[in-house]
Amino acid sequence: MKHKVFEKIEEEIHSCTLENGLKIFYIPKVGFSRTFAMIATNFGSADQSFEIENGERVDTPAGIAHFLEHKMFEDEDGNALQKFAETGANPNAFTSRNMTAYHFSCTEKFYDNLEILIKFVCTPHFTKENVQKERGIIEQEIGMLNDDPFWNAYTNIYSAMYHNHPIRISIAGSAESISHITPDILYKCHKAFYSPKNMTLTVCGTADFNKIIEIARKNTPKTATKIAKRFYFEKEKYVFKKEIKTYMNVSQPFFILGIKDNILSEHETNSLRQLKGEICCELIIGKSSELYNSLYTDGFINKRFDFNYIIHKKACCVLFMGDSKDPKTVQIEIMNKIKNFVENGISVEDFNRIKRMHYGMFIRSIEKPDDICGMQCESSFANEFFAQTAMHYENLNLSDIIDMLRLWCDNERFALSVVNPNKR
Repeated sequence: MKHKVFEKIEEEIHSCTLENGLKIFYIPKVGFSRTFAMIATNFGSADQSFEIENGERVDTPAGIAHFLEHKMFEDEDGNALQKFAETGANPNAFTSRNMTAYHFSCTEKFYDNLEILIKFVCTPHFTKENVQKERGIIEQEIGMLNDDPFWNAYTNIYSAMYHNHPIRISIAGSAESISHITPDILYKCHKAFYSPKNMTLTVCGTADFNKIIEIARKNTPKTATKIAKRFYFEKEKYVFKKEIKTYMNVSQPFFILGIKDNILSEHETNSLRQLKGEICCELIIGKSSELYNSLYTDGFINKRFDFNYIIHKKACCVLFMGDSKDPKTVQIEIMNKIKNFVENGISVEDFNRIKRMHYGMFIRSIEKPDDICGMQCESSFANEFFAQTAMHYENLNLSDIIDMLRLWCDNERFALSVVNPNKR
């Protein structure tokens, strides 16, 4: 067991790696009424093609990770959701392009709930009948997603930016792709990626760390299967398509502007790259920036405008999104602002102001146990602690930011996804 204290942000993390490879983290929160637990596997919708232990190449249908997430709640002796209901816990799960996570929060019977969580995630139960039943449920979910303007724009921006990388495909897949999912494929995916050495368990709140370890050791496999070798295919540094337009029932255009960034180098840490990307975005068009206020005043963006810097497996990108009467103008202004920074520089005062502001945002983001667990699970897969971000602010240089913006200052890295109002 290890104990690490991050004095600057007044956080401490207890950690342990079991004999089977499972990483366990506990972040104590004295006085919190609810305790939150999350177990996650380093397996997301992008992990569609892989090679398992015996050398067999497996190419799975799109949406397999999301489908597997749905099916994991069903045990031979009942449904895990019903078991959680009996203990008064609030369970849920999600699948991203990077990982699949299962979690709960509760005020009492925490250890009972933790045992339920670990057991059902580590014990798959798939039959032709329950897979067919779930297929109908997920088809309905896909139908609702297809009617969502944001989801359409979100999926389209990835298919515009990337040529072959599986992140270009919707997380849930399609009705056609999930029709090919079978119990056999689900079992192969579970064996390949739900190995303890490919998973992490994080608890935040009030609990006994030794008891957490004891329950995890008891309810996870004694040995771990080899993690499958994955294939992502993308080699092109420029976008696949400059623009994708669709038409839906929206009152004004909704857009997502993407910039395709370089993948992480072997010597980069996720937390530092993430911080650099977010600082760049804040400087370009954060709410305190000149460009944001100009576009907002002129009616080209509204308060729903947002941005994200996202690190995927073998892919990194920037997304700017919101409503606009003219998304193309927003794109041009953002491109011009980046070019201006590269050519004329950024004042030290502005840079330090944004760093201070962003640090305050980071501190606020680690106030909720559920957010902390999610961040620590993601950080764990990068062999980091979520709190390490706090250590990067002082060492972040303006030259690091200019170097990143110089890379973004390339029209071939830009793609635009727009959902326009239906044509009358």
